[in-house]
Amino acid sequence: MNAARPIGVIGAGTMGAGVAQCLAEAGHEVIVVDPVPGALEAGRDRLREGLRLGKQLRRLPSAPQQDALAHVRWTEEITELSGAEFVIECAPERLALKDKVFGELDVVCRPDAVLASCTSTVPVERLAANTRRPKRVLATHFMNPAPLKRSVEVVRGPLTSDDTVDRTLELLAGIGKLGIVVGDFVANRTVLLAVNEAAHVVQARTADPSTVDKIFQECLGHAMGPLATADLIGLDTVLDSLVVLQEYTNDPRFAPSRLLADLVCAGHLGRKTGRGFHSYPTR
Repeated sequence: MNAARPIGVIGAGTMGAGVAQCLAEAGHEVIVVDPVPGALEAGRDRLREGLRLGKQLRRLPSAPQQDALAHVRWTEEITELSGAEFVIECAPERLALKDKVFGELDVVCRPDAVLASCTSTVPVERLAANTRRPKRVLATHFMNPAPLKRSVEVVRGPLTSDDTVDRTLELLAGIGKLGIVVGDFVANRTVLLAVNEAAHVVQARTADPSTVDKIFQECLGHAMGPLATADLIGLDTVLDSLVVLQEYTNDPRFAPSRLLADLVCAGHLGRKTGRGFHSYPTR
């Protein structure tokens, strides 16, 4: 990995800011791109808060906060990624948007640049089809919150080259992450089934959200129940992911529960709005 070349991050939301933090704390120069009005300032705030939390938890290795902030540049222009060696796309989980982003990245970026996606559901071959470099496309599914989770699900497509996988694992190791290589998504194919079924259980009034999560924690030994996990991810992201999985698998089990859809429609998206399946204190 050429340290002189920046690493691009598409999206200044929760995942984009978290991934940018991981890279900046490891000393990489990072360019965060987001054209949505107000997104960049919100992303800066997320990064500052993430660095503050990291200092509180005394995570090591960690660069001083001001040094890490200085490593990150924020822009609305995707053309500023022309010199990037590696780009990680963290846009919302929507097919048309990701198609557009990968098409633009293919035009803008160096021919040898790796184009990775933080998607947890969109097939790598779908993303690669928007480019002329399918061997340099793969998924790097960072877990949320990215700075606090050690492992990354690395999904290679049918045409992803061994060199691309090796470069990705090298980058991840350099920021203190363990890349686990798979041929298709494992985490969300299984976790979202549990989330969706748990929502159906609540919808049927079999148990309330707290009781459902307590069953998973106390009886199954999970650190966090599926509905609290969904609130942490963001219910809008969960809903978008289920829609993608349903489309690509044609499996009715991924059809989003009515309760989940209703919560998203009402703007109750989980922790980030103060209410989802559970309620959270607002600042």
